[in-house]
Amino acid sequence: MIISQELLRETEERYEQREEPREENVQKIEAGKVLEANSLRLVQKRLERLAHAEVPAGLSAEAVATTVPGAQPDSTDTFGIALERIIGKSDLIGVHYLDLGMIVSRSVGRIQVRTSTGQLQGYGTGFMVSPRLLLTNNHVLGSAGEASNSWVEFNYQDDTEGRLLPPVIFDLEPETFFLTDGHLDYSLIAVSDNAHDGGILQFGWNRLIEEQGKAIVGEYVNVVQHPNGEPKQLALRENQIVDELEDFLHYQTDTAPGSSGSPVFNDQWEAVALHHSGVPRKDEQGRILTREGTPWTRDMGEHRIDWVANEGARISRIVRHVKQQNLTADIQRRLRNEMFDAEPLPNVRGPEESVLRPAIVENSLSPSLDGEGSAVWTLPLQVSVRMGQPSAPSANVSDLPVTPPPDLTSSATNTSIGVEPSSDRGEMPHDSQELREALSELEEARSRTYYDEQKDHRDREAYYEGLSESLDENHLFERLSGLLRQTHSNQPRYQPSKYVYPWVDLHPNLKLQSVYSGREFSAEELIREDFRIDRERTARLQELFSAESALGAERITQEIDALEASLPYNCEHVVPQSWFDAREPMRGDLHHLFACESGCNSFRSNIPYFDFADFEEVIREACGKREENKFEPTSGKGAVARATLYFLLRYPGEINRTSQEYELDRLETLLGWHQSNPVTDYERHRNMAIFEQQGNRNPLIDFPEWEPKIEFHLGLG
Repeated sequence: MIISQELLRETEERYEQREEPREENVQKIEAGKVLEANSLRLVQKRLERLAHAEVPAGLSAEAVATTVPGAQPDSTDTFGIALERIIGKSDLIGVHYLDLGMIVSRSVGRIQVRTSTGQLQGYGTGFMVSPRLLLTNNHVLGSAGEASNSWVEFNYQDDTEGRLLPPVIFDLEPETFFLTDGHLDYSLIAVSDNAHDGGILQFGWNRLIEEQGKAIVGEYVNVVQHPNGEPKQLALRENQIVDELEDFLHYQTDTAPGSSGSPVFNDQWEAVALHHSGVPRKDEQGRILTREGTPWTRDMGEHRIDWVANEGARISRIVRHVKQQNLTADIQRRLRNEMFDAEPLPNVRGPEESVLRPAIVENSLSPSLDGEGSAVWTLPLQVSVRMGQPSAPSANVSDLPVTPPPDLTSSATNTSIGVEPSSDRGEMPHDSQELREALSELEEARSRTYYDEQKDHRDREAYYEGLSESLDENHLFERLSGLLRQTHSNQPRYQPSKYVYPWVDLHPNLKLQSVYSGREFSAEELIREDFRIDRERTARLQELFSAESALGAERITQEIDALEASLPYNCEHVVPQSWFDAREPMRGDLHHLFACESGCNSFRSNIPYFDFADFEEVIREACGKREENKFEPTSGKGAVARATLYFLLRYPGEINRTSQEYELDRLETLLGWHQSNPVTDYERHRNMAIFEQQGNRNPLIDFPEWEPKIEFHLGLG
């Protein structure tokens, strides 16, 4: 995020006011007289905190001050030796220092700051300070409204071979907890634990410490950050503290400026400051300069500024401020107390328990049973297979029959996947509870009202109550986007045999139709077929585990991708999964899932929609027409157009403004299909059924006439 001029001015004023004492500190540090740059009381507290040694009995702070006024103890002095250990005059550090640093850095995430329409405004850094609370700058997220539109992603970093790891994204919940202060420039925000790639606890948290003695002037500190939104980086012992103010620390470096919201750690990986700003170098005209010596402009990003010094708010002052706040809600007080009282989970221990609370999972090549009857292989990717109730006890987990996971996903690590029991390979698992439930729901469809127009009208009026059609295009897009996100209360996983075929996608004759070819299928046929595909996937995965004793995350990802490609469901994502990296909740959002035979699914691939002239020579099949980067379906144009427009409203920025996805001319194609293909009772039935399951609706089905009033291009990234 770009730091405001007001914040820069305040930082510069503090820096200028401290020029004389700071220069004295720098001279003492360079002369090796670090003791003189600090109060003896603070040095004593630092030594006691380090537990290297208590201050020697015969050498009190007062004795040092009175015996040799203004002098630094020599190298034979125990006090001076201990002090040298603080500032690390030797570059030799135990390797556990790096191990602990890697664990602590997991709690640091990249914040994507977005508008209410989902447009990206900028990036910041933040880090977990309790099981649910994230700390960042006030100037990154200054209000609950800003936080509600934004999210945090962890794991955005390179692996050991320089390849990006898959990030894990969490929504922010300012409605649950939001506390901020402009002077200390901090915001404390609740993080949702609803990511489908594993809970927030896997990234750990750093307990904040109010007591003094975590760092002194002359000591080096470490900054873990996402500068300019880039993959996670570490400024390791590059910044040296040169001054301590009442509420802030000043630290300077030649090479490693900080990033907004970054944690500043001492060598014991305790957070000592929250980085927030710096002092920029300026020319004679007062213009801020880049590191190349040229005038800086705001579009360059703060990482290009030539910073003279860095400033961070002291953690002790932030903790004190948090504790002083009068929180009225029980949930807020509980979350605040967890910052200081929460203990690690059973069997979860970090190298420094008093500071770090990470959730660490040990690798295992053999499956274990969890409390819910799942067999779990814990690797860089975690695959969980739920066994259900076997007909007879088994002495070996690998002997238990299993069916395939409905949502084998290759998009992230540490993913638990649940699957149902099966019988021998090649036969349908008639005892599958989920299969029985799906078929039972299908049977109930025969006695249900297919489309209840009066109820749908009441639901629709209540859902959009207070939404003014008189808003201009930009504001209507904003309001609708926020409404769809806020009401998306239930987010089913991607399992069409359970959530799509039995009721949602049925046509008035209670049959399923391929959205592209119009071909009819019995719903039971597709339900059973997709359960068979589930089972076949798991059988092959089980064979792989049996044949090979050790598999890395990359190999498992490749195998799962291959399984999904060779054994696809009979279901189409109108917005291809590759466009959003197969992440939830997009992957399981029912509004853009339609029955579609796997052949048509493959024929379309991930190609954006297009309108061909009738005379054009292109590849033609029952599913539609296709050529490079262009696909026109035979049927379903109105439904797929409205589903895609819903996606732009619900997930702004996920579809890119590129020829591989949707440029503006392709967007015009979708709008044309919407206008020329009126909404049918089939779509109204779908919309009503999805509303009952997910909690949100498709405005283009409810009010087709709103389309000209909505600026859909705002949804393109």
